[in-house]
Amino acid sequence: MASFATARESRLVPPHSRPEHEATVSESTPNDVLIVTGMSGAGRSTVANALEDLGWYVVDNLPPQMLRPLLDLAMHPGSALPSIAAVVDVRGGKLFADLASNIGELRERTPVRVVYLDATDQALVRRFEQVRRPHPLQADGTLLDGIARERALMSSVRELSDLIIDTSEYNIHQLATTVTELFADEGRALVRVTLESFGFKYGIPTDADIVADARFLPNPFWQDELRGATGHDPRVSEFVLEQEGAREFVQHFVAALGPVLSGYARENKPHATIAVGCTGGKHRSVALVEEFATHLRGMPGIDVTVKHRDLGRE
Repeated sequence: MASFATARESRLVPPHSRPEHEATVSESTPNDVLIVTGMSGAGRSTVANALEDLGWYVVDNLPPQMLRPLLDLAMHPGSALPSIAAVVDVRGGKLFADLASNIGELRERTPVRVVYLDATDQALVRRFEQVRRPHPLQADGTLLDGIARERALMSSVRELSDLIIDTSEYNIHQLATTVTELFADEGRALVRVTLESFGFKYGIPTDADIVADARFLPNPFWQDELRGATGHDPRVSEFVLEQEGAREFVQHFVAALGPVLSGYARENKPHATIAVGCTGGKHRSVALVEEFATHLRGMPGIDVTVKHRDLGRE
């Protein structure tokens, strides 16, 4: 039987849903209002640039108290701001303390989504050292002191966020691609699924919602003629899928995903990452991800993207 576990929870609000109190006829409603926040060094600028490339109107380093005037401007009749993203961070100093309450007030008027960017302490330290800049809350302490202060300050905002993206293992190009996958043409599918293969020896993807383990199948690595190939090779795929229990695994796993993805759609969670792992992320996980993709693409309302994280590693 398939086994899987949820690794992250997100609550994305549909971009065209309406709040309980409808706007008056004199107001126009922006298609999307997004607040981008999170840890310093986690990639806010990269996300802002990616959203601009998608046609969003992006305002960087906006004091939380200016969120409502920005929304008023966007809702003004004839406004040319259909999709708005405001980047808010601790550089606002004391003004930042009001962010949680400001978000609550805005959500009473129109759907507002919050994207929170996070990363491990190690990743953040490495990034600050690379650019040779101090943490904005470091003061006379160390980088880790500043990161700890920011985590404490951001905890309440993190709790009310709709989507948490862990960027620890991302470079700027991978993060920009993720943003594009999340926010380009969102209305075309009820749930957008990313199927990702990986190698357990390199770690489980931190942003996975569901994780499946393919290591119960014999490893093609030990077949001399298959060792240098990958799960894309029909010979490897056939070897994997013809093993005892493999097709039953695929059948039952896909069947289990049906009600899960339907539930995600009902709970306004239109993005899901399903990770499939084997030892090195080269043979079994790749073959199974491609097989899962074939089945899921036949489901109505599901948009599938395939990613092979560790393919190509030595």
